[in-house]
Amino acid sequence: MATAQAQPNIALIKYWGKRDVCRNLPAVGSLSLTLATLWTRMKVEFSTDIEADRLLVDGEIAAAMLPRVSRCLDQVAGCDRPHALIESDCNFPIAAGLASSASAFAALVVAANEACIEAGNIVAASRTTLDLARLAGAASGSAARSLFGGIVELVAGDARINVATMKQPPAWPLRVVVAVTERGHKPVASGDAMILSEKSSPFYSSWVRNQDQDLEVARSAVETRDFAQLAAVSEHNCLKMHSVMWTSRPPVVYWKPATLACMEAIRALQSEGQPVFFTMDAGPQVKAICLPDNEAQVMKTLSEIEGVETVMSSGLGTGACLLDDA
Repeated sequence: MATAQAQPNIALIKYWGKRDVCRNLPAVGSLSLTLATLWTRMKVEFSTDIEADRLLVDGEIAAAMLPRVSRCLDQVAGCDRPHALIESDCNFPIAAGLASSASAFAALVVAANEACIEAGNIVAASRTTLDLARLAGAASGSAARSLFGGIVELVAGDARINVATMKQPPAWPLRVVVAVTERGHKPVASGDAMILSEKSSPFYSSWVRNQDQDLEVARSAVETRDFAQLAAVSEHNCLKMHSVMWTSRPPVVYWKPATLACMEAIRALQSEGQPVFFTMDAGPQVKAICLPDNEAQVMKTLSEIEGVETVMSSGLGTGACLLDDA
C-alpha cells in the first residue's frame, strides 16, 4: 500500500492531438506550469483479499473511471498483479478542464510503483522519474508533466516522450489565478475531442506544423524570464488550439459567456500595463498567469465577473511525490 500526491499542470504551449492513439503519444510537444496548491492524492492497496479493482473518488464509487485506472495499474504492476483498492481525493473540480486527469494519473503511477517496490518488485525499484512520467503519459498525455515541478517541457518523439523541468519554482515565481466558470463535467472528453480534431478540422495540420516554432519562442522566454514574450506566444498558442476545436465537425466549444468575459477583463488589465495573460485548456476555466505583485488585482478583477463561481490562486509547485500513510 502506498499514497502519493500530484499537482495539476497548466499548459502554456498546448498539447492537442495524438501521434499514436494506441500508445497515447502526443502529436506535439508542450510547455507547462506545475501548480502548488491544487492537488490529487491517490492511495493504492494491492491485496489478494480484494476480489476486484475498486475505485473511490472523494469517497464515492467511480465505476465509469475504473477501466482506465485498471489499465494504468496493469502497465505499472503487470497484468498478473493482485486486485487493488484505489482511493482518490482531490481539492478542485474534476473533469472540468483543470487537468484533474494529469494530477490523478501522475499520483496513481507513483503510488502504485511504490506499492510494487514494497512487494519486492525489482523492475519497479529501478524506475526513474522519467520512466514513471512515461507510464503516466500512456494513461493521460498531460500526466507526464505532473511528475516534474516548476516550468516543464515535454518533447514528443516518434517512439516515446521526454520530459524535464526547465526552471524550478523559485527561479521564476509566476502566479496562476484560476477563474472557475463551470464546475460540471465537460461535454466532450479531451481524448475524444483530439481525435475528432485530427479527422475533421482544416486547421489541424497547420497546428502540428507550427508547434515547434511556438515552443522555441516560449523556451527562449523562459530562459530569459521575458514575461511579455511568454505572454504573447502563450495566448496565441491557446487561441490556435481552440480554433482547431471550433472548426472540428461537429465543433467542440467549451467556453461559457464568463470565459469570454474573463478574457476581455485580462485584456483590459494588459492595456493598463499589468503583467498578466490568459490561457484555457479543454474546458471553460480561465487561467491568468501573472507576477506576484499584481496577483491581488487579477484575483479581484476576475472574482467580480458575472458567471465566475470561484477564483483560486497558486504558485508553481513540485512534482509528484509519496506521502506518509501514517
